[in-house]
Amino acid sequence: MVYILAAILIFGILIAVHELGHFLSAKACGVRVNEFSIGMGPAIFHKKKGETEYSLRILPIGGYCAMEGEEEDSEDPHALNNQGFWKKVLIFAAGAIMNFIAGLLIIMILYSSAGAFRMPVVSGFAPEFTAEGEMGIQEGDRILSIDGERIYVYSDIPLFLSRGDDNTYELRILRDGEKKNLTLSLPYQEYTGTDGKSYQGYGLYFGVLEEGTLLAKLKYSWLNAVDFVRIVRYSLVELVTGGASVKDLSGPVGIVSTITQVGEDASSWRDALDNILYFAALIAVNLAVMNLLPLPALDGGKIFFLVVNTLSQHLLRRQIPAKYENYIHAAGFALLMVLMLFVTFNDIVKLFQ
Repeated sequence: MVYILAAILIFGILIAVHELGHFLSAKACGVRVNEFSIGMGPAIFHKKKGETEYSLRILPIGGYCAMEGEEEDSEDPHALNNQGFWKKVLIFAAGAIMNFIAGLLIIMILYSSAGAFRMPVVSGFAPEFTAEGEMGIQEGDRILSIDGERIYVYSDIPLFLSRGDDNTYELRILRDGEKKNLTLSLPYQEYTGTDGKSYQGYGLYFGVLEEGTLLAKLKYSWLNAVDFVRIVRYSLVELVTGGASVKDLSGPVGIVSTITQVGEDASSWRDALDNILYFAALIAVNLAVMNLLPLPALDGGKIFFLVVNTLSQHLLRRQIPAKYENYIHAAGFALLMVLMLFVTFNDIVKLFQ
């Protein structure tokens, strides 16, 4: 029950933060906001201040920012539909920007107590390792990329080695201030670890640490957030190319299951909290990226239609009628709900397998 409440709280806060981004940007751009609500369902508190009604609703599952001229054209000069191109882009994108900032802030909080960060620098090799040498990899080499994927943080190394199609990898390294390209065979097999015990891996040791100064904490927080964006992009590419299927997607039920797992796998309540917060940061960045996809009903879809209408107005002297655009967004929303129902059903099935 604790983990279910944690999941509800995470979703509620992230959606509220998203809508807060729309609200703040709308106010900054002089757009009239008719209502700003935290939560959904019946209102338990509401107060009108100026032109905006502020509401607190009973279900802690998000919120909304109702702007004048958002759903239909309005004659009000402060309506959204009467604003310029860049103001609209800012307002539509602000929700995703706020989600990304939320994810970044969570990572910064988690890293605030870090004493050091493990660097992607080779510190040694297992006795069974055979790709060491002048033409291979050497101690002190900093791995910059694997198969064209940049290494932002140390955890990227096992991730992209595990995703290789075979045992051969294209590595870009930094050695003595000079960048070099290497083609290495790094088989996944049994090696001897530094503790003398056998393990399954690639035979590389990484023990070089960077002191956890304020600058290092800020740098690794940013790199980790950017790495989350790359993970979402990578997952989308896998979905499109067939490397993953729709059945691999997770909805609210799957996320609650994951939160429960990362919490229960922790050795203490502090570790459980850190794991859940780290996962919440990933969800926040995921929401930011997904909302900017150029799909109907999403903020990215609204930006896409804004660009199309602007180009159409300049080239053809006409725009897509607002009612047709609303039809498309409504259809897109319906399809997203169908996908959500399918994913939720699939998550429930997984729980009983």
